[in-house]
Amino acid sequence: MLEPRGALPQAASRLDTDPVLWPDEVRLRVERLNLDAASFRQLSTEHDGDGAAVRAAVLAIIAERGKMQNPVTGSGGMLIGVVDEVGPESPLGLAPGDRVATLVSLSLTPLQISDGLSGWDGRSEQVPAGGHAILFARSIAAVLPADLPAGLAMAVMDVCGAPALTARVVEKYAGGTVAVIGAAGKSGSMSLAAARRAGAARTVGVVPVPAEAALLEHSGLADVVTVADARDPVALADGVRTALGGPADVTVVCVDVPGCEHGAVLATADRGTVIFFSMATSFSAAALGAEGLAADVTMLIGNGYVPGHAAYALDLLRTEPALRALFERRLEP
Repeated sequence: MLEPRGALPQAASRLDTDPVLWPDEVRLRVERLNLDAASFRQLSTEHDGDGAAVRAAVLAIIAERGKMQNPVTGSGGMLIGVVDEVGPESPLGLAPGDRVATLVSLSLTPLQISDGLSGWDGRSEQVPAGGHAILFARSIAAVLPADLPAGLAMAVMDVCGAPALTARVVEKYAGGTVAVIGAAGKSGSMSLAAARRAGAARTVGVVPVPAEAALLEHSGLADVVTVADARDPVALADGVRTALGGPADVTVVCVDVPGCEHGAVLATADRGTVIFFSMATSFSAAALGAEGLAADVTMLIGNGYVPGHAAYALDLLRTEPALRALFERRLEP
């Protein structure tokens, strides 16, 4: 870390991108970045969808901070690359030539870009890139599976913490109901599949527009689909309660816009659980909102890591054709 002295990588304002390794580090040759949804939406909105301006903004962030950490959302994403060199004391079990996906955020990964992102039009979350990245001893990376296209595997691994944690929580509510907000997106659709596998009695997928509702209904991943603006607390809660016949035992928030905290709390039953996976979430708004609503709910921050999360997510993709179809549709040019 270069600034401030003593900070951990995620909190640091600037990281050291020196390619010369410490004994427990690994250097990757970067092939592609995957910006997280909240960060990409924020940048696209700020620059009115101008791809060249978005590309310039991402390059400026990386150059200034030595990592991809959106200063507005605080989030980054992940990457895929090929292992160039492994320090003799690295505990990650990687070898030169391994093609891997990083399972830690770009907001804490030293990153240097060498190609100006010339192969990216600035209009998609996946970013062809050249350069290098450094993994620490406590970083997490997974070798890419040979049976899946790299872009598809990357999209899954970007959100693999969401279905794993959803399954863990839903298992505690045997025969319970689950609402997934932002259900047609990557983390939302995977959370729906995980909830069903974990024993949910009934699931509702909440989406903002009819087009996404039609897509989700066709997939069959949710028992019922409802259209509601997640930023409207009353409309969201009413939509969930109507669909499920009452509030949800577990509510999973996977949206990429701010302002959805109070609706998620209202949609959840007393002693239920709300899982916030969105980096657009205001955790102070969630906590104070729950207090103000006298809501007896447990609120969890999805931190992106659950042991075995990558293998679990890839298994869901392989065994749920409808889920795979949704992901492949998202990757269409």
